[in-house]
Amino acid sequence: MITALLYIVIVIANTSLIVVICMNRSLHEPMYLFLCSLFVNELCGSTGLFPFLLVQILSDVHTVSAPLCFLQNFFLYSYGGVEYLNLAIMSYDRYLAICFPLQYNTRMTFNKIALLIAVTWLCPLLLCLVMTSLSNSLQLCGTIIEKVYCDNYSIVKLACYDTTINNIYGLIVSSLSIFCPLILIIYTYMKILNICFSGSKQTRQKAVSTCTPHLASLLNFSFGACFELSQSRFNMNNLPNISRIFLSLYWLTCQPLFNPFCWWSKEIANHGVMIMWCHLSF
Repeated sequence: MITALLYIVIVIANTSLIVVICMNRSLHEPMYLFLCSLFVNELCGSTGLFPFLLVQILSDVHTVSAPLCFLQNFFLYSYGGVEYLNLAIMSYDRYLAICFPLQYNTRMTFNKIALLIAVTWLCPLLLCLVMTSLSNSLQLCGTIIEKVYCDNYSIVKLACYDTTINNIYGLIVSSLSIFCPLILIIYTYMKILNICFSGSKQTRQKAVSTCTPHLASLLNFSFGACFELSQSRFNMNNLPNISRIFLSLYWLTCQPLFNPFCWWSKEIANHGVMIMWCHLSF
């Protein structure tokens, strides 16, 4: 029941914000378009987990076919890659808005926005497609995955033969998905902090108000990703089962729940709909 309620709240919260952004032309600005991409990704990630989980719980059948397992694996890893890259693109947008306010409109054109969103989605999808294909080609000797969903590392551990290629490619994908966005985020925030320290009090307040929700979302997702990596890579048999389940599900449940309410800050009236956005105090 709790699982179904979580999924319903996630779908309603994210879908309502996507609809408002799409229908309100005054919100067709870079910041909101990137937010819309973020909310769409969280819907995809949640849909990759919750329907499958609900079927498992309601039917009390804890088996899954190989095609469905690999499909879920693709959805969940794509969600993680798109989420991190989307947050990096949003930090770049905030960097331009704060450090180059007079040139912002000429630097962040519609074509550039479309390109950034396309890269945000296509790169992780292609990387995860290759990773899932490599895992699908493995001959498996085991059938038990010690998680409530299919993940690539658990599948590779079941392989009968050498998995060096899978491990090397998995390391490459993890590095590209985590460190490249992280470098961009660190660079942009170093520039933003430099402007804050050398600027006026008004500039500092503007930077804090526009970057705080983004940082909160970034830290929440990073903690969730760290929990997932720890759960996958290290032996945590000494932890209670409920703790291990929580660690493995945190990044898939808390981020889609956290973001819609985190980005809620001030009321915007749009055809009688009142929405609280916490991103636009800028």
